[in-house]
Amino acid sequence: MSAFATRHRTVTIAGQQVFYREAGDPSHPTLVLLHGFPTSSHMFRNLITALAGDYHLIAPDHIGFGNSSAPPVDAFDYSFDRLTEITLGLLDTLGIDRFALYVHDYGAPIGLRIASRHPQRITALITQSGNAYTEGFTPFWEVLFAHAKDRPAHEPQVRKLLELEATRWQYTHGVPADRLDRIAPETWRLDQSGLDRPGNREIQLQLFWDYQFNLDRYPDFQRYFRDHQPPTLVTWGRHDEIFGAAGAEAYARDLPNAEIHLLDTGHFALETHGDEIAALIRDFLHRVQSA
Repeated sequence: MSAFATRHRTVTIAGQQVFYREAGDPSHPTLVLLHGFPTSSHMFRNLITALAGDYHLIAPDHIGFGNSSAPPVDAFDYSFDRLTEITLGLLDTLGIDRFALYVHDYGAPIGLRIASRHPQRITALITQSGNAYTEGFTPFWEVLFAHAKDRPAHEPQVRKLLELEATRWQYTHGVPADRLDRIAPETWRLDQSGLDRPGNREIQLQLFWDYQFNLDRYPDFQRYFRDHQPPTLVTWGRHDEIFGAAGAEAYARDLPNAEIHLLDTGHFALETHGDEIAALIRDFLHRVQSA
């Protein structure tokens, strides 16, 4: 099999089956791709193909998502701390010691926990709608933060975020009309099939609730930025109504050399601007590695 071809693998980490996609030559620099809600490593399928000739790529599915284990909420601690432990366990099992990180949405609090705790392992950061500053929160979050304070009162409204209409909206909002035809319908349908599995909505509600504790980690993330100045590339949808453009621009506060690109799209920028993002990453990592 060509090193460029994507391999689909599963390994046991702390008793859970963790699915991951791998491509590229392991002797090349590694880029770890961490997906967000409500998707999986499937969101990186095209980027993996575009970059496999130059990089070694690892893209796992978080527990509760995609093809990884999804135990019920009473059998697994669905918290971002625990998802971080699983991700670190995967990287250690695969012998991935030094790597660049690409974080999106939920992938950000997971990846930035890893980076801030193990700065020596990180060669570069790439963030696509991966928040690390409160400026990034839009009105979309009002009901979620209300749910964090009073789950019973707000759960009916939050459950609407787990329906097909809301999942499709995540892909299509903020996308110019002439780029809507780049979004494959199977993206949101695949994500919705995951949400519709028995017990999965309870998993997502638990992670919605736990998200509030990520904000407590923001000072740690920002201290890591200031103290270590990791080379950072920001590729963010200018019209993202989940994590707003202000969240992208905030990175410059602690990372004055961050390269910030606001693209004419919404939350799932890889679907509409995949070629542009791949080119930005290739140029960015080439310069980082040369330096």
